[in-house]
Amino acid sequence: MHMLELAADLLPRLRAGERIAVVTVTRVSRSAPRGAGASMAVTGGGEVIGSISGGCVESDAVLLAVQALATGRGATARFGFTDAEAHAAGLACGGAIDVIAYPLASSDAFAVDVLEAVLRDEPVAVGLVISEESTGSAGESGSLGRIVPVTVDGPRSSILTLSHRPRPRLVILGAGDYAAALCRAAAVGGFAVTVCDAWGLLVTPERFPDADELVIASPDAYLRESSARLDPRTAICVLTHDERQDVPALREALRMPVAFVGALGARRTVARRAQLLRAQGVADDELARLHSPLGLDLAAETPEETAISILAEIIAARRSGTGTPLRELSTPIHGSPAAAADEPSTGDGDSGSCSVTDSSRQEA
Repeated sequence: MHMLELAADLLPRLRAGERIAVVTVTRVSRSAPRGAGASMAVTGGGEVIGSISGGCVESDAVLLAVQALATGRGATARFGFTDAEAHAAGLACGGAIDVIAYPLASSDAFAVDVLEAVLRDEPVAVGLVISEESTGSAGESGSLGRIVPVTVDGPRSSILTLSHRPRPRLVILGAGDYAAALCRAAAVGGFAVTVCDAWGLLVTPERFPDADELVIASPDAYLRESSARLDPRTAICVLTHDERQDVPALREALRMPVAFVGALGARRTVARRAQLLRAQGVADDELARLHSPLGLDLAAETPEETAISILAEIIAARRSGTGTPLRELSTPIHGSPAAAADEPSTGDGDSGSCSVTDSSRQEA
């Protein structure tokens, strides 16, 4: 997890007066399980939260965190293996990560405010000071490891920018068993889920305990009323199984600037629905946006399996993935080719959790 993603674990402990140190990856060289921004926390009582490497350097990171707890100051280190050392340790290949350990305290009002904003799922962008090579607002003595506004600038300081974007929204229209399964899967996948159906008996917290919002309304009316809240990261899935509801809902959805519009249905249903949509004035270029039949080919049978196939298609569409098994590809598994080289690893800024960019302001 990125440091900001630890907010739900860190805030209660900070409020209770616990001493905490966080270790954050600032740079990845060659191969490493986690990218820049990956973080783990260690409490004064010895509890470890999160991970930075999947296990291979965790013990060293814990010791660095303990040092930060003892001194109350930030500290940096490089962990890693040569290829020979990696093979001896049971790893596939060598690599290195630069990290910074820094204490967090309830008295740091700015850091606490930031973590609280993340829990409210508000957009957040902050800087983590990872060097203090000279004096200045971001580089004064003792600032190493401080959480600061991203506008803070120091002529020769280096700041790692950590950002949190609100979770992408998934709007599920229809409240049947497939909708319930998709809601569960999407919530685990990091989506803020809205479920809407005209039948109030189905739209209940008992059926959808993981939903962020439950709406009893006609799906097309809900979309018209909510158009201002549905942004370009939103996915809409129509699971009503009733053309009297899904056709007007799709007509509205296909004209909205959202990322993804899909609808369940057998191929005969899909063809008939397309005819009805054209008859209601939906243009072919609008209809071309519709993902229907919905889901990737997983030979899914149960609502739960179908939910996984739907979520997989949504993710593939958001990330421009092919849906091809990784063993059949030769491209990098994570991110761009630069991420695999000896360069800082960066997030894509659209994960719905945290993105990480290296915003170094160092002079050569």
